[in-house]
Amino acid sequence: MVDEHADFLIIGSGIAGLWAALRLADHGRVIVITKKDEAESNTNYAQGGIAAVVSQLDSIDSHLRDTLSVGCGLCNRRVVRRVVDAGPRLVRDLIEVGVRFTYRDSSRKITNLDLGLEGGHSAPRVVHATDLTGQEIEAALLKGLTNHPNAELWVHHLAIDLMVAGTGSDRRCVGAWAFDRYRRLIRQIAAPVTVLATGGAGQVYRHTTNPEIATGDGVAMAFRAGVPVANMEFVQFHPTRLYHPKAKRFLISEAVRGAGGILRNSRGEAFMAKYHPLRDLAPRDIVARAIVTECRRGGRACACLDLTHLRPSFIRRRFPNIYRRCRELGIDITRQPIPVVPAAHYMCGGVITDASGETELDGLWASGEVASTGLHGANRLASNSLLEAMYFADVAAASAGPALRRLRQNLPAKPPRSKLAKVTRIARLKHDWDLLHDTMWDEVGIVREQHGLAHAVARLTELARRGDRRLRDDGINADTIEFRNAALVGLLIAKSALTRTESRGLQFRSDYPRTDDRNWKKDTVIRGVLP
Repeated sequence: MVDEHADFLIIGSGIAGLWAALRLADHGRVIVITKKDEAESNTNYAQGGIAAVVSQLDSIDSHLRDTLSVGCGLCNRRVVRRVVDAGPRLVRDLIEVGVRFTYRDSSRKITNLDLGLEGGHSAPRVVHATDLTGQEIEAALLKGLTNHPNAELWVHHLAIDLMVAGTGSDRRCVGAWAFDRYRRLIRQIAAPVTVLATGGAGQVYRHTTNPEIATGDGVAMAFRAGVPVANMEFVQFHPTRLYHPKAKRFLISEAVRGAGGILRNSRGEAFMAKYHPLRDLAPRDIVARAIVTECRRGGRACACLDLTHLRPSFIRRRFPNIYRRCRELGIDITRQPIPVVPAAHYMCGGVITDASGETELDGLWASGEVASTGLHGANRLASNSLLEAMYFADVAAASAGPALRRLRQNLPAKPPRSKLAKVTRIARLKHDWDLLHDTMWDEVGIVREQHGLAHAVARLTELARRGDRRLRDDGINADTIEFRNAALVGLLIAKSALTRTESRGLQFRSDYPRTDDRNWKKDTVIRGVLP
């Protein structure tokens, strides 16, 4: 066990973690730990952009209404107002740190930013950098972080658990234990302030757009530390992941439909008019269910997204990365429809925070996809994710920085010691991962019902217990850490979905197909230890 100390420990290196780190580095020493390479995160794979009102033809009230409408009655209106109000300022902040967004002309004025239209938006407001927005933002933030004298980025470090000191109402987070994959040792990182920015949990499903690191670590660690989670049943399935065996996580951005792409079934029919007045720009949950329905009716594994009616020069200019990747796989999207299927994409629920990003556990903040902030409700409006991550990283840093002096004073003389000290190279978890993926996709996927969910809860309970036993008995390695977290998060999703006996937003119950405002216009909250 190696002891380390910092003023601020940031777990995760997406936009939420990097932005919080940049803001907090002026207050003290910051250590950012990340599981893999420095740029591997859901942020880096975000193609669409960041939603913000920067056009004179748009309004804050319109962005507010769109977010509330897509959230299906569960958004916190006050939180939504604060976040969308901050959008223009946050875009300017990103420009100032070097993010190169796409403009309509050479003037480089914020009012001349090229704005995309995506599902659920009533006006074009998605600020983007062609179709590689996340990669552009991450590169700029990483450059700023590496140039700051108070900030350190530790790659290939997997957080194992949060360190919690005290009892009862005096419990507080004092850092975390992390596994250093390079040196194969456990580091105990003590810090008065810890910020969870670990991203999503798409890897609990067989089909996902998320990178391999998205195993729900932050949610699992916080829950084990006694922090409540909310709305875990609201898993957003992106409607259009590329259907190709050599590109299992490649996303076809919603901006493609915003630019005029049309979904077609196996008979070549444009089908979305049957499901929603906004047709191909309907909210993601509706589009995903529509594709599943059409595929089942046609006996096909995928639908098609057709751009062939658009100018080839426009397609190549607007979506250069998508065009290039599809060409590499033998698909010319200017001449051929793109085969697409829904895939697990984004977690709308997570660790409960207040308006400043702080959790119930003193010393612990959370921002980005790991958190449940009240912005998304039952469904996320497209491109609100980068906006939320940046806003809550901003406010978390604003509250955590001034809190540092108080939290330093109450640090225990000796942080709690971990009982997990054995490191092993052995991991035989393929069967367990297969069970997890099969259970989640078949029983806790886009369409759910009572019997399947009850079966899933029973199986996932055993898998979660097995994950704990493996870590305790077999020793620590990367696969064991990640499976333990993914199994627990899968159980939280299934338990929440079973508890909510209605259909709302991203939760569709075939046995409860209607929305029940009388009983369920509220968050699904889980706290304590699951059986």
